[in-house]
Amino acid sequence: MTDSINGHLLAIDIGGTFTDLVLLDPSADALVASKVLTTYPDPSVGVLAGVQDLFEEWQVEAGSVGRTVHGTTLITNALIERKGSRTGLITTAGFRDALEIGREGRYDIYDLFLERPAPLVERRRRREVPERVDASGAVLTPLDEEAVRQACAFFRAEGIEAVAIVFLHGYLNSAHEQRARALVRGQLPDVAVAVSHQVAPEFREYERTSTTVANAYVQPLAARYLKGLEEGLGASGVRAPLHIMLSNGGSCSVDTAAEFPVRLVESGPCGGALAAAYWGKIAGCREVLAFDMGGTTAKAILTAGGDFALASESEVARVYRFKKGSGLPLLVPVMDMIEIGAGGGSIARLSDMGLPVVGPESAGADPGPACYGRGGTQPTVTDADLVLGLLNADYFLGGSMVLDPEAAQRAVAGLGAALDMSTERAAWGIHQLVDENMANAVRVHAAERGLDIRSHTLVATGGAGPVHACGLAQRLGLDAVIVPPAAGVGSAFGLILAPILFDFVRTYVVRLEDLDIDELGNLLRALEVEGRGIVEAAGVTAADIEVRRSADMRYVGQGFEIRVELPDVPFDERMASRIEEAFEIEYQRLYGRLCAGVPIESVHWRVAVSGPRPRPGRVEIRRDRSAGKIGALKGRRGVVFAAGEGALDVPVYDRYLLEEGFSIEEPAIIEEAESTTVVRPDWQCRVGENGELLLARPG
Repeated sequence: MTDSINGHLLAIDIGGTFTDLVLLDPSADALVASKVLTTYPDPSVGVLAGVQDLFEEWQVEAGSVGRTVHGTTLITNALIERKGSRTGLITTAGFRDALEIGREGRYDIYDLFLERPAPLVERRRRREVPERVDASGAVLTPLDEEAVRQACAFFRAEGIEAVAIVFLHGYLNSAHEQRARALVRGQLPDVAVAVSHQVAPEFREYERTSTTVANAYVQPLAARYLKGLEEGLGASGVRAPLHIMLSNGGSCSVDTAAEFPVRLVESGPCGGALAAAYWGKIAGCREVLAFDMGGTTAKAILTAGGDFALASESEVARVYRFKKGSGLPLLVPVMDMIEIGAGGGSIARLSDMGLPVVGPESAGADPGPACYGRGGTQPTVTDADLVLGLLNADYFLGGSMVLDPEAAQRAVAGLGAALDMSTERAAWGIHQLVDENMANAVRVHAAERGLDIRSHTLVATGGAGPVHACGLAQRLGLDAVIVPPAAGVGSAFGLILAPILFDFVRTYVVRLEDLDIDELGNLLRALEVEGRGIVEAAGVTAADIEVRRSADMRYVGQGFEIRVELPDVPFDERMASRIEEAFEIEYQRLYGRLCAGVPIESVHWRVAVSGPRPRPGRVEIRRDRSAGKIGALKGRRGVVFAAGEGALDVPVYDRYLLEEGFSIEEPAIIEEAESTTVVRPDWQCRVGENGELLLARPG
């Protein structure tokens, strides 16, 4: 393995239904994995128990772990469920209601009863203070320090646990925010403080305020959880540093994550994308569609030129879960992926119009699908897949969890009766409908980004991803699917691939024709110095650090920008023309045209500082769980692949015993502990040289 880490690599990914654990031995490139139910309200309970069981089952010493990486949905869930800390806001006089005013546009112009997300800070807990900085950064009104002290006295009486400080144009001149932070810390030493010039140093007042408030809101929770998990791992014998997965595809130290927890909102899903890119590259596929389907949601992201795009803004806590614009905006760098309400636990029901729908509501881990036997009664995707014979009731999670086929039959039969159809047809309809929902979302995702999806290979991860991969690929017109080793814990494996990385941004609005190269050089160097400090503090040596620069650019008069990579060349008098050329190439790719004669301006300048990316070689899944078996064929069972055609008798294989080059040219089921791969009719499967399953449609 090409990496400076000594010892085992441990990855922990907490999802809405399951917590995935992966342990990689770099010296042998051998991997073991485990999947346990996520525990509520404290997911660390399940994590620590799962880690201990993993060590005991595979006889691994906790002290042999050299690095631990963790991805979590905790921050996202806290914002969605409004379970953060009691938060106050200090802002410029006249801007108390920025959180309520929001954007001018409506996310649904036809909804007369449109709901906006409620602010995280009640109006009475937002305190205005006299101060003013203009759009150039010049001070118009000095900070009224007594007003800040009065705000602190009010917060003390209110029992405030976290304070956000957001002043107008604080991203250009942070002096007032810095002084206000010092005053708050002096008056309220036990209160968490977030300031906008550190959390989101960009223009757009509403988005910057929303991001800073969200960061403050979850800071105490994040600090308690991350420190508690770090201590719990230490108590179990793990002495390795704990790194936290960020939304941008990198990782950072616990201290940095605790200071900027808002950057963890898409922490877990990024792992699946990194795993897909890795396995696609191993198989010789440059362009991939990363598809991860778990128990609660499915995630998808497309590469462009071999890389995943980053978005500068995301949303969380949407009023309508998958409707863009209905949530709280966050100015944090995040992988530009889509999330679909289509997981194994997605509930199938009739809409108000009497039509069948699947999701976005999910049964989650508790009670879970009906077949879990934990009290669930509503039909889910997992129930339907079990009824169809796609899943093995006795080998779910490698046999550690036995499913109840009769409960699944009852749940699906209820929906079938409401639709006046058989249980089998209802189950097939659920399976088909969830595949179509995902395909539609991917088509829109590709169209919005100007990508031709036909050149991509689908890489399926997640517990349910390989079950639905062929059906999704077929709908998208794709002829190739890759199912990596340990696909069911693909996101956790992807965490291992994440480098130490942190993004920095500053607003500097300037037309390219007026660009001051010296000023730009100083700005980018300052960001690089700040980034190197954080990355080195996480354990990366200076010689191993990589720096990438980009800019958010647009034509003058446009409302939003596109991300453009800056040329990696010395800053000289030709820099402006090189940046212009890079902008035009990207703009042409996205929109198929240029706006001749319209000036170009840059709005935000970004620097990403990272360490080396771990690169495991051929990863072998340890096969202890298959010990004593004689051959890969486990048996045969009836599987329904089309409504009304009855079940086909198909072979069922143990994936751990399939050798390189083994091929299947008929419908089949391939089982492993964490997932099941379904080879549909008209598809073939071959085992690749690295243990990956290569599925293809002949011709």
